[in-house]
Amino acid sequence: MRTRTEDETPVRFDTKIAVLLRDDLESWQRLNVTAFLVSGLGTAVPEVIGEPYADADDTAYLPMFRQPVLVFEGAKETLTAAHGRALSRALPRAVFTSDLFGTGNDRDNRAAVRAVGGEQLDLVGLAVYGPRNAVDKVFKGARMHP
Repeated sequence: MRTRTEDETPVRFDTKIAVLLRDDLESWQRLNVTAFLVSGLGTAVPEVIGEPYADADDTAYLPMFRQPVLVFEGAKETLTAAHGRALSRALPRAVFTSDLFGTGNDRDNRAAVRAVGGEQLDLVGLAVYGPRNAVDKVFKGARMHP
């Protein structure tokens, strides 16, 4: 993805923000999981956040990611494999498990993940940030979300 700076010089990011969703989720679940997952990256990896926005009336808006978020999908097995590869590469990551659809607050969400060993997590979503080639390898076998 190319963007332009104020001097119109194209910017090519050497990093990637990517989300992998399980392919059997409902539409509302896909949106919910994606929103939760990327919020984790923004807090743990501050360099992914750009500058604040302002409109022509000088109304201020919050900063957002400085680069696009690519969304992929795959089968449960693809997600499990990607999780293992993200761990082995020590990339910043966020997980969303099927158990989180049944909780109603942050404390219960964390407890639901904590209750299960990493290899037994019923993953429905994974967000990863890192060098482009490393993220590509982590998401091997996944396809772009339609």
